[in-house]
This record gives sequence, structure tokens and C-alpha cells, in this order.
Amino acid sequence: APECNPTLSFHPRMSAPKIPDGEKVDFDDIQKKRQNKDLVELQGLIDAHFECRKKEEEELIALKDRIEKRRAERAEQQRVRAEKDKERQARREEERRIKEEADAKKKAEDEAKKKSALSNMGSNYSSHLQRADQKRGGKKETEREKKKKILAARRKQLNIDHLNEDKLRDKINELYEWMCQLESEKFDHTERLKRQKYEVSATAPSKASKKGAAARRRK
Repeated sequence: APECNPTLSFHPRMSAPKIPDGEKVDFDDIQKKRQNKDLVELQGLIDAHFECRKKEEEELIALKDRIEKRRAERAEQQRVRAEKDKERQARREEERRIKEEADAKKKAEDEAKKKSALSNMGSNYSSHLQRADQKRGGKKETEREKKKKILAARRKQLNIDHLNEDKLRDKINELYEWMCQLESEKFDHTERLKRQKYEVSATAPSKASKKGAAARRRK
């Protein structure tokens, strides 16, 4: 802003007006003219001061307008940046969802292939046992073959692709109970086998002693 410092200009030395000889001097008129001149200079200073103030106010208003404009531009930039970040986050979430769905689908397909392969293996194994029985022509099955046939018959094919979460929990509980039942049967068979072995080992010495007594009597 222009520097405003108007001041009155006075002559440091003023010579007294020369009064013609024989004329009357009007001091009142001289004083009045001097006051009028001072008033004109003072009015000029006042006008210059207000003109300077007006320019300063205009510059201040322009500065405020620039500040408001810059603030509005910054707010708009932040809004646009926030929208872009939101769109980027939404795009990442969508990509993650699509990837998870694709992974889940692939996993389900792999599980279905494994189940189908196991089912086919069980069927092929059962067919192999049947063909082996036919080739033997009705021969007596060994304990190992019986065990394999029993296991093949007990192997159940899981059909869980159509089940929801609650049905899957029920199926898991059912399989767990079935496993516990098998463990219980296994324990009973093991104990029965131990008892039979003990009985056989206990009766073996008495049979041997009876055979020895009979042989001595024959002698």
C-alpha cells in the first residue's frame, strides 16, 4: 500500500508584504486569506488520508477474497482426494471379495474331486474283492479279506455339498458319535481278545499235564 503521510508545507521564512505608501492596510483581510489557505491545505491532507485509507481497505478486502478462494480450493482438493481414496478402498474390497469367492469355489471343486476319487477307489476296491471271490470259486475267506470287505462296506460316501452351516454341524456331530462308537467297539474287541488269549494260555498247561498222566498210565 502506498505510504500516506501528507503534511502541511509552510515556508520557513515569510517576508512581510510591502505596503504601498499612502494606502490603508486591511489586516483582517490578510488574516482571512491566510486562514482560507490553511483550510484548503488541511482539506487536501484530509482527502489524501481518506484516499489512502480507501486503497488500504480495498487491498485488505482483496487479500481476504484470495484467502477465502484458496481455502475453498483446498477444501475441494481434500474432498476430491477423499472420494478417490474411498473409491480405491471400495475397489480393493471388491477385488478381495472376488478373490475369496474364487478361492472358495476352487477349494470346493478340489474337495469334490477328492471325494469322487475316494468314492471311485472304494467302489473299485469292492469290485476287486468281488471278482477275487468269484475267481476263488467259493473258497473260504481269510480274516484279512473279511476285514477288508467290512471296511469297504462301512466306508460311507459323504454327501455334504448341499448342506448349510447348521446341517454341517449336525453331520460333524454324527460322524464324531460314529467314531466314538467304533472306538468303543474296538476297545471291546481288544479286551475280548486279551481275555481269550489269557484263557488259552491258562488252559494249555492243564491239558499238557493230562496228556502226560494218560501216557504214564498206558506205560
